[in-house]
Amino acid sequence: MNRPILAIPIGDAAGIGPEITVKALADKAVHEMAQLVVVGDKKVLEQAMAFSKVILTINCISDPRDGNFVSGVLNLINLDNIEIKQLKVGSVQAMTGKAAYQYIEAATRLCLDKKAHVLTTTCINKESLQAAKVAHIGHTEIIGALTGTKKPLTMFQVHNLRVFFLSRHVSLRQACELVTKDNLAAFIDQSVAALKILGVKNPRLAIAGLNPHSGEHGLFGREEVEAVIPAVAQARKRGINVEGPIGADSVFHFALKGKCDAVLSLYHDQGHIATKMVDFEKTISITLGMPILRTSVDHGTALDIAGQGIASPVSLIEAIRLGAEYAPFFNQEFNQ
Repeated sequence: MNRPILAIPIGDAAGIGPEITVKALADKAVHEMAQLVVVGDKKVLEQAMAFSKVILTINCISDPRDGNFVSGVLNLINLDNIEIKQLKVGSVQAMTGKAAYQYIEAATRLCLDKKAHVLTTTCINKESLQAAKVAHIGHTEIIGALTGTKKPLTMFQVHNLRVFFLSRHVSLRQACELVTKDNLAAFIDQSVAALKILGVKNPRLAIAGLNPHSGEHGLFGREEVEAVIPAVAQARKRGINVEGPIGADSVFHFALKGKCDAVLSLYHDQGHIATKMVDFEKTISITLGMPILRTSVDHGTALDIAGQGIASPVSLIEAIRLGAEYAPFFNQEFNQ
């Protein structure tokens, strides 16, 4: 097993997903990292190759075992679910939302059936999913439902900075309410377990403060005193190497410099801003706590530039690289 198999759904056909897919597959270096199986629509990919000026041979297959994994070849499981004459690149459409869900579903099934080692996703559009009456708002929710995972764990990685999130798509007010001792205790355990799965032997975790200067011992905010400090003390008694709260204006810098293996961010934008300021294009989302491993670009469908051939594939290439890097830790067959 020199190269893991990665399943790549092309995302929303009206966005930049198909374009960054063909551009990534045209990069010879990615074929040295992994064996790549794309799930999508042949007509959409041919259109993307045309406006991106990319030349690839599309090899339609029904099983990854039939793939021809060499540079210049795009191995495709063709769902043929887009009416190309009705496709409006750059626009929200129910057709593309429904198709995007079907690509994710098929690619996830490949991983569940052990025909692929990692799911590496491109980008989908929440409005298109809603127009298609898909019951879930995003990738994490969709894949969680498909794998029977109630609480998937999201981690961002950019260079050597890893960030977990106590809360994600909730209001800032709700995020503050979720900073409780019990929630933090559970997330500390989940984060440490996830790091071990990714090959970190003795994880060092830091907890970001919620309030400015971590609340200055309760002078402006009680969350650190009432939730963070007790949760950290409890975790340490269980033998976990965890520190916090550490001011959010410095903890991510320290982590980037190697002072810890990961940071637990207490709300969505706190960690997103930190990682994307380090390197916007190479910030990658990794979903853990599921029976499959998922890596993903962390950008949207960019409908405003879709179809122009100017979208960058850097994020997808980085998601492929991390998927290939972590696959041996997540898949038993690499260790046999």
